[in-house]
Amino acid sequence: MIELRTLRQFVAVAEELHFGRAAERLRMTQPPLSQAIQRLERTLGAPLFARHQRSVRLSPAGAALLPEARRLLAAAETLPQLAQAAAAGLSGELRLAFVSSIAYGPLPGWLRSFRAAHADVVLRLREATLDVQLDAFAAGEIDAGFVLHAPGAAPPGLAAWRALREPLVLALPESHPLTSRRSLPFEQIAAEPLVIFPRAIAPSLYDAVLGFYREQGVTPRIAQEAIQMQTIVNLVSAGIGVAWVPAALMQLQRPGVVYRPLAGAPLHCETSLVWREPAPPVVQRFVEHLLALAPAAEQRQSALRTPPRRKAR
Repeated sequence: MIELRTLRQFVAVAEELHFGRAAERLRMTQPPLSQAIQRLERTLGAPLFARHQRSVRLSPAGAALLPEARRLLAAAETLPQLAQAAAAGLSGELRLAFVSSIAYGPLPGWLRSFRAAHADVVLRLREATLDVQLDAFAAGEIDAGFVLHAPGAAPPGLAAWRALREPLVLALPESHPLTSRRSLPFEQIAAEPLVIFPRAIAPSLYDAVLGFYREQGVTPRIAQEAIQMQTIVNLVSAGIGVAWVPAALMQLQRPGVVYRPLAGAPLHCETSLVWREPAPPVVQRFVEHLLALAPAAEQRQSALRTPPRRKAR
């Protein structure tokens, strides 16, 4: 193991080409400096200097070592700054998962502004549904994630910030007769076959949609299940049925599909950023960045929720 002090001593001698001047520069006496260089040569198994009675010059091994020694010393000098930046969340890696729907909403802009403000943070992005994200949290594979859920039903046990609240709109085949209307009364679409996501990937939202049908005295007719929102929209285009999707999906202009809101009190969904506490510094920095982008400080403070602390036994 070669110490940084020994490398500094070698560089001083290599630059001065004089043991006396190098010792003076290092504020030490010459004999310990000569001994340190000799130990380094023994460790490396090669002479670093060609010593003559009145001169010193670098050997081939010393000439090869000099630029590497300078590089290592320069890198060592940056270690405190690197550690401080990581501790402040200004560098490092953020493993971020997200549901596909928010990618059609504000997520691209948020990622763009975060990367511009935190160029030393590496983003590792992963598209994943809620069930997959919960498993990834348990396995320590992600640091934070955007999840889709019914209003007020962010997954328990995680800190959460409500990033987005939006209505669910109905995706209909373009050939459907109701596309001529600007909004749809529920009674006119209640009997339409549904294309919907499996309950496992967003249980609270699944229950909210089916519960809404039952509140109206209707048993929903599920024609097909699909995991990804893009797939759901594609199945609507194929005429399999209609689908409730977050309003952000209206940005997905799939040929053969039109989107219409529900008349009256619409169904809503929420997308929350969730993470485990205590949050790593880079997650804290990401949350602070999103809070700064939120439109009203009062709203973002009220939307911030952390899990209750367990009482000490």
